[in-house]
Amino acid sequence: MMNVPKSSRMVHLSLLVLFLGWCLTGVSVSLADVGDGPRAVPQPPLARAKVYLAAGDYRRAVEACQMNIDQSPSVESYVYLIYVYHALDGYLESLAKRDEWVKVGQLSLSMVNRGTMDLVDPPDMLARMAKEILHEGIRQQYDVVAGMANRLDKTRADELWLEVRAWEKAHPGNWWAGVPESWQW
Repeated sequence: MMNVPKSSRMVHLSLLVLFLGWCLTGVSVSLADVGDGPRAVPQPPLARAKVYLAAGDYRRAVEACQMNIDQSPSVESYVYLIYVYHALDGYLESLAKRDEWVKVGQLSLSMVNRGTMDLVDPPDMLARMAKEILHEGIRQQYDVVAGMANRLDKTRADELWLEVRAWEKAHPGNWWAGVPESWQW
């Protein structure tokens, strides 16, 4: 063993105790905190939903809109969720019209994602069956949530749907990948 002076051992021991105490009090230093680079800022649910729609991640878009309802229940919140169901159905129909059944199957898989469990036990479903099952489930959820929005404020819900129709008309080939600009997600 090396011959280390007692005073040096005491300094090292003191520094170790100080460091451990510092860690235990909840104070920590992260390398990410040291630099001047950009940091990820948590986005509100609707901002995330907009990104998810653009990526075609409709499951997460639905979840983000449901979170938005939990955080800020309003007729707008319900209509936004209805819109995501509507966008999902529109995308599904566009894939079916183009005979892109592999993508329909992938969309179906993304909607029933169970995390890493899917890696060892993937849910198998024929794409055409998946389309019909998804379409029916979407319509049912759409109707339920539309009823809620209408009970809150039917006039406002109708106004928002006029904005949706204008958006669809302005973006006929990919309206389902975004939201009306007036919504400012």
